[in-house]
Amino acid sequence: GFWEKFYFRPGNLGWPVFDTAVGKVGVYICYDRHFPEGWRQLGLGGAQLVYNPSATHRGLSAHLWQLEQPAAAVANEYFVAAINRVGQEEYGDNDFYGTSYFVDPRGQFVGDVASDSKEELVVRDLDFDLIDQVRQQWAFYRDRRPDAYEGLVQP
Repeated sequence: GFWEKFYFRPGNLGWPVFDTAVGKVGVYICYDRHFPEGWRQLGLGGAQLVYNPSATHRGLSAHLWQLEQPAAAVANEYFVAAINRVGQEEYGDNDFYGTSYFVDPRGQFVGDVASDSKEELVVRDLDFDLIDQVRQQWAFYRDRRPDAYEGLVQP
């Protein structure tokens, strides 16, 4: 199961997007990826690439790992770097399955997916011009209806 809320105190620093030498970068950490609102906040902040570092182990979440980041990339029309820990804990039975990858704004993998059993450094060349092309074709930001989403922020 997912037990993070019982072990970690959530922060509330907003969804900063950082201007870097390579572009506008956001970070969405591990468990947060299950919630679409933060992905959208990073997109509204101008992110071109969102890093999602995770420590996710084998089990039910393996299927979600292959779905959520590509879906977020498509819905928000940016690149996602899905980064997962690989290997086993010295203590306990956690077996982290790696399979880190990059995905483009169309939901397509950029290059190969990393190993599920050994450490690898995944480096990719990303064409940020693709973001503008996709946003002109699909126009999800143009067609948003914030006035209709009021219920999303209610407790």
